This record gives sequence, C-alpha cells and structure tokens, in this order.
Amino acid sequence: MIDGFDVAAFVAATLAEDMGEGGDITSAAVIPADARFAGIMDSRDPIVVAGLPIAEAFFRALDPDVAIERLVEEGAAVAAGRDLMRMSGKARAMLTAERSALNIVQHLSGIATLTRAYVDAIAGTGATLLDTRKTTPGLRVLEKYATRMGGATNHRMRLDDAAMIKDNHVAVAGGVAEATRAAVAAGIARIIVEVDRVDQIEPAIGAGATHLLLDNMDPATLRQAVALVGGRVPTEASGGVRLETIRAIAETGVTYVSVGRITQSAPAADIGLDFAALGD
Repeated sequence: MIDGFDVAAFVAATLAEDMGEGGDITSAAVIPADARFAGIMDSRDPIVVAGLPIAEAFFRALDPDVAIERLVEEGAAVAAGRDLMRMSGKARAMLTAERSALNIVQHLSGIATLTRAYVDAIAGTGATLLDTRKTTPGLRVLEKYATRMGGATNHRMRLDDAAMIKDNHVAVAGGVAEATRAAVAAGIARIIVEVDRVDQIEPAIGAGATHLLLDNMDPATLRQAVALVGGRVPTEASGGVRLETIRAIAETGVTYVSVGRITQSAPAADIGLDFAALGD
C-alpha cells in the first residue's frame, strides 16, 4: 500500500493500544452483536486528502466483510463538506475502529494540507519543496507519504540515504573541507554539506560536496550563495522557513527549500464520521 511501511502491523498495534485487554467495552455493552451501521466520513474544512487507504485497513481489520467506497483520490484538494468515504458493516467493529481510522486521516490530511499551502506559495519560482526528518517517531514513512500527497519531494528518509555534514560534524572534523573529504574517502556517493557562511562554499564543493544546504541565510545572502555556486551542485535553503517567508526565499534561485514545519507543526484536519443504524 505504501512502500516501506507495514500497514497491517501498524493497524494491529494501534488497535491493540486502543482496545487494551478488554476491548471496546462500551460497544459490547450497548450495541447488539448483529447490528449493522452505515457511515460517511467527510471533511469539515477545505483539505488535501491523505490516509484513506489506512483508514480502510482499520475497518477491514475488525470486519473483513465491511463494504467501503472511497469517494476521493489521495492527494485531492476538496472543499469543506465533501464526503470522503462511504461504508457499511458490523456496527461494533466500525465503532471500535472509528477513532484510530479518523486519527490517521486527520493527521496525514493535516500534513498534506499544510504542505500544499507551502507548495502553492512557491509556484512558478522553480524551487522544489523538501520535507525533513523532523517527524513523529515511528510515523516517518506515513508522514513523508502525506507530504508527497501535498506536493513536496521527500528528502532523506533515513540516516543512510546520504551523508549530511552539519555544524557539529564540522566542529569535530576540523572544518568543512576536512569533514567533506572524510565522507568522500568513506565512499559515500551523496554528500550534503551545511554551510552558514558564503566563505564555506568553495571549500565544500572543492572537497566533493554534491549538495549544499544553505542554513539560516537571508534572501540577499542566498542570492550571493547561489551565484557563487553557479549551478555546480544543487542548493537548498533551510532553517526557520515560514509560509510568509518561503516565496522570497524560493525566488533567490535555490534549487530546494526544506521545511520541517510541514511535518512537525501541521494541525490535524477537521474530519468527521457519522453512523446510522441499518434496518433488517
């Protein structure tokens, strides 16, 4: 369903966390075992949709025969009030799975929605939005999936995807060039080097950097840095980027702008699920 992510294991662990040893005691006490529900999941706000296949997996885990119809595509931008998913099945199972299913769709759609706002803000500049490793532990693959649904490009998924030499590495290695040469000597193909001053650019490129992360530079300094790089390697603006500042940053000519906020600070989307009992 999502490359690199075990949805079945995630669903099982999440349901076990929610149900505990005794299960959904409320539904078991109040809802007849043979009762059936129909339900509609809808958005109360304009959103970019992400997570419906995982929500479906929650319901199917407890009722393999549940009938589910997804009404929108992943990554679709929908208006407030839009129905997202229609379902019918065993009432107890649907009520037990409801919170977990909603939680994941609200969280991932919130990320996708915020991501799309950043993507739209830099439209036409030529820059590409990147996500970061600032993700919820255990949910990185899902959260980075949501940023893709919002239109971003995934940066490093794991520490072994590329070397990223930052200030602490530089401090220990003795300088930007020394740290970069050590990564080259280790046989690493992709070497991202963080620089926070323009005088670090030539040493980094000369030592073998394949990508420069321009850290916390203002637009004027970014323009100077881009000019000095001259297209020899991709450039990435990073650090404190906000929705109101990203366009000016993107217009400096950088290849990428990376934003931790799209995963770290995205509010949950307002999505509801209403059930109605089905008659005999």
